[in-house]
Amino acid sequence: MPDINDLAAIDRHIGKATGQAFTSLDAQAVGGGCINSAYTLSDTSRTFFVKLNHASRLDMFEAEAAGLNDILHSHSLHAPAPLCHGIAAGEAYLVLEYLPLSGRGNSRQLGRELAQMHRSQQKHFGWHRDNTIGATPQINTDEDNWARFWQRHRLAYQLQLAARNGAHIGPQGEQLLTHIPEFFSSYQPHPSLLHGDLWSGNVAFIETGQPVIFDPAVYYGDRETDLAMSELFGGFPSDFYAAYNEAWPLDPGYTTRKTLYNLYHILNHFNLFGGGYLQQAQRMIAQLLSEVR
Repeated sequence: MPDINDLAAIDRHIGKATGQAFTSLDAQAVGGGCINSAYTLSDTSRTFFVKLNHASRLDMFEAEAAGLNDILHSHSLHAPAPLCHGIAAGEAYLVLEYLPLSGRGNSRQLGRELAQMHRSQQKHFGWHRDNTIGATPQINTDEDNWARFWQRHRLAYQLQLAARNGAHIGPQGEQLLTHIPEFFSSYQPHPSLLHGDLWSGNVAFIETGQPVIFDPAVYYGDRETDLAMSELFGGFPSDFYAAYNEAWPLDPGYTTRKTLYNLYHILNHFNLFGGGYLQQAQRMIAQLLSEVR
């Protein structure tokens, strides 16, 4: 349970943000996350979803709120609306709209609306601020060239972290970095609004069957990166992919590039959790190098 002093300060902020006084009468822990602790706070009529972390992680919550707002402003997929964030009793918090979620819903709608979200675009790759992928900093410095963005701000950064964490990837990682432009010799993506961390644990449905996405790591990049990650940890139903491709067909080269994109997430999982992710990353690097030799 959160400390009562935390709740009083959060309650006041909720009241200020909503224009209606709020006093928590019930706080229930919500499981499933590995980065933050989470709770639902309820009075007699309203419920809110609250994330907590160390006060030093407030910027992570600020970036998450900004990302959720960008998704909502795209008028495509639904996401929980952020209400307020701050620090209470030494802990950072983020208060979100509470959405009662279920595990099953309209996967075709999810595919169509993801394609619609990806049609929200800007001139440059990146975002107006850095954010996090899991608990790892994610660098979103603007670039005009996608291959350079992916090389510098995604793979090179994760490879550097992996080296600090004791990984011995050797020259293969550096070699792959030099070959990244070759994966885009006949394919030039546009900067699409991305969820950035689109695995099945960050997607659900409300009672009507409407899809909802949450826990984003938003930036503007190649839409293929979202599709690639959706396949990484078990994948989504086949009608999701069918509906997406009907709305906006993928380039044939996606089948190769998805390994390049998922390497970023596997390296990040090694940097966060260690274990067998390093061996998986090494296999992926070898596979990608075999495509360009």
